[in-house]
Amino acid sequence: MDEMGIHNPALGVAAIGLHEAAQVYYNLDESRLYEESIRRGEADLTADGALRALTGQHTGRSAKDKFVVRDADTEDKIWWDNNKPMSRPHFDLLHQDMLAHAKGRTLFVQDLIGGADAENALPSRVVTEFAWHSLFIRNLLIRPERSTLKTFEAKLTIIDLPSFRADPERHGCRSETVIACDLTNGLVLIAGTSYAGEMKKSVFTVLNYLLPAKGVMPMHCSANVGNDGDAAVFFGLSGTGKTTLSADPSRTLIGDDEHGWGEHGIFNFEGGCYAKTIRLSAEAEPEIYATTKRFGTVLENVVLDENRVPDFDDASLTENTRCAYPLHFIPNASETGLAPHPKTIIMLTADAFGVLPPIARLTPEQAMYHFLSGYTAKVAGTEKGVTEPEATFSTCFGAPFMPRHPAEYGNLLKELINRHGVDCWLVNTGWTGGAYGTGHRMPIKATRALLTAALTGELKKAEFRTDANFGFAVPVKVEGVDTGILDPRSTWADKAAYDAQAKKLVGMFIGNFSKFESHVDGKVRDAAPRTAVAAE
Repeated sequence: MDEMGIHNPALGVAAIGLHEAAQVYYNLDESRLYEESIRRGEADLTADGALRALTGQHTGRSAKDKFVVRDADTEDKIWWDNNKPMSRPHFDLLHQDMLAHAKGRTLFVQDLIGGADAENALPSRVVTEFAWHSLFIRNLLIRPERSTLKTFEAKLTIIDLPSFRADPERHGCRSETVIACDLTNGLVLIAGTSYAGEMKKSVFTVLNYLLPAKGVMPMHCSANVGNDGDAAVFFGLSGTGKTTLSADPSRTLIGDDEHGWGEHGIFNFEGGCYAKTIRLSAEAEPEIYATTKRFGTVLENVVLDENRVPDFDDASLTENTRCAYPLHFIPNASETGLAPHPKTIIMLTADAFGVLPPIARLTPEQAMYHFLSGYTAKVAGTEKGVTEPEATFSTCFGAPFMPRHPAEYGNLLKELINRHGVDCWLVNTGWTGGAYGTGHRMPIKATRALLTAALTGELKKAEFRTDANFGFAVPVKVEGVDTGILDPRSTWADKAAYDAQAKKLVGMFIGNFSKFESHVDGKVRDAAPRTAVAAE
């Protein structure tokens, strides 16, 4: 086996059973990975110097093909209502078959870290079949000092072989695609999909399992911090605006997707960003747009014209077009990935019903309620098979990545909010003036203005009304924002239609939350919405 690159000589890939690969490249840098990706026909060079790769039929996560090994260690710790079990024998057989499949192949290895807080870091080895996957994960996780690579010891190993096809009968899975997590032994197997996002979300899943036992809150969120140390956390599912809204030129970006909240404050899990690029423009999102013209950025499923110029308005391959880049490509990004305890929590939702206001202030109990509810709309292309937005509840704003019961995360968050006196806001980046198909998306300028007012504390000085359906406080007037959109009912031409939609959405909230009622106290249960009497 021909092994090249800096690595721990005592812990090569043979230590994880990969004895007979043809070539193994360890910790290649961007230039070498560009060369290998292009030489192997995996990716194309864009006119601006980025690397563009296509992922074929899988243009989003395959959530239905993700499994957790069920064994004595995980039996009583995993939320099995939300996580699909895989038996130990099935996993071991899948592992053996994938190792055999790797024989005679060229493999790429990156030794990286999940978690900027040294006390809670997860050293991770990622073994990939594609060179561009190696660059992707090198962009997304934290790169250790090169001098430490010769002594690097991983606590998590990910083996990603897109060309391997799983056998549902033999491997106990659903299809030829599988993402299997052995949380007991720190091993993740990914097969049958070229979508690179599966790797980064696997690291997130493992951290979500490990950290709560240490009293650390893992969060599917972006985060930034102002000059006065006023950190803010933005919860939200893909497509709700976490990346866009946290990339604020007046604030330092901590990270755009995954963080922990521990004893010393918040810390980024990652060393890069994975931003959506559909309809990306230099005017609306200049910082993110600029990264697409940088050497080292990976564009995923972005259409190129005849001159290899990206067309970010072209959704012919998928709505879920992405760019992956290291965090330092954002001019005001944090060098440490660390920040103080947050002063503000923003819960983002894309309301497909057009019922929720653009912003609302939450009590701690309402924050707990909405965190456990995790209401939003799945955006087209984020998951395979989703072709248009649809209403969904994803508890903790990240149910697909939550191995433990939501009550564990919810109680941790509630405790931290109360301990540090955090202000909480619900922000709707979805529809106004009607439901999806009739109304239109909330203007991003209005959302940014409302967020700025919330983060500076100015919004707390506004006059508020109590929302008739949800009971939270909604500002009546905010400088620089069209007063009309602050009252969603007033934006609907048909007020009776709004009332019907509101009643429907309230019913969905109540029905969804019934499974959590026995896990929360009476004050949180009382924060539930109630159908209002229709106004004249």
